[in-house]
Amino acid sequence: MTQRITSPVRPGLVCLAALALGTTILTACGAEDSAVDEAGEGTITVENCGEELTVDEPVSELYAYDGGIISIALAVGAREELVAVTGLARDQQLLELAYPEDRVDELQIVGEEHPTLETVLALDPQLMFAGWGYGFSESRNLVPEMVQKRGIDTYLLSETCRQEDGDRGTMEAWTALRTDLLNIGALTGHDETAKKVVADIDERRKALESAPRPAEAPTAFLFDSGTDAIFTSGSFGGPQAIFDTAGVTSATADVEDTWTEVGWERFAAAEPDVIYFVDYPGQSYEEKVKVLKANPASRDLPAVKENRFVNLPYAMWVSGPLNIDAAEWVRRSLEHFGLAPESGIEPTLDISDLTNLAGNEWLR
Repeated sequence: MTQRITSPVRPGLVCLAALALGTTILTACGAEDSAVDEAGEGTITVENCGEELTVDEPVSELYAYDGGIISIALAVGAREELVAVTGLARDQQLLELAYPEDRVDELQIVGEEHPTLETVLALDPQLMFAGWGYGFSESRNLVPEMVQKRGIDTYLLSETCRQEDGDRGTMEAWTALRTDLLNIGALTGHDETAKKVVADIDERRKALESAPRPAEAPTAFLFDSGTDAIFTSGSFGGPQAIFDTAGVTSATADVEDTWTEVGWERFAAAEPDVIYFVDYPGQSYEEKVKVLKANPASRDLPAVKENRFVNLPYAMWVSGPLNIDAAEWVRRSLEHFGLAPESGIEPTLDISDLTNLAGNEWLR
């Protein structure tokens, strides 16, 4: 997971309201109450991580980093505004599948694996869309203030909003996603498209959350990668929203963080019914399975012995509109393994033919 930061977080209250004469207004209050209202021509103001961001007109030059962030821009209809991206390679097949009309293969790619200040300044976009740990990092000498001083506005991924002490996580994951979809839609002049995307996610969430559930919810563990310790996600990360909606208990739901490390004893004590992998190049699917089958803390667990593994692409786990697709596949996997009743819900996005996705013979 890009520039991983491991620090505890505490929940915060998020209620966004930008009100100004002749300004597009964005309001986002709570997980289920988010809207964009138009108030005539003029400037556009949104609140992002507790600060107001105002542009004089819709952004026409947007630079984005990371597959989940790129997917937010594509989902709200900002393909033409997306002048360049970094970090597309691992998610390109998935994004081409999810957004077939958006010419993902023609996106201009700049820089190496991560953005640098030099890359951003050379591109000189109107707005840079990244996040803490998703492009912005003190250790990489790239922080929003450096970019802003050069006349480039920045928008932070809401999942990565930081509290005063620097910890990440200020809102529930679906709220963070809704906020970003509506804000980026407003900033790029695609309010109506953003509203439709949010409405679609809400409808699909409702279907999943209304589906019949077992008497006792199965337990899931998200295994991003790991050898000495396990990198996973806590209560403020996108996977928490995915698991909640799919009807599964996350083994790390009590860890108040976005992405974090836990020990093997935590994994063993959870006795997960299903183990979900983040398809990520740092450690292959085969390597993860090998580690789980070799480690004394995990090798005798039923889920490991019975190969109850599910491998989903990176951009479906990090905060983005494909989180709802991940939730549908998680539900499908529960039914496949006999851990939830048949729901009749079919995943909207068919990922079964992704050639770069290892494992998952069960979904074909």
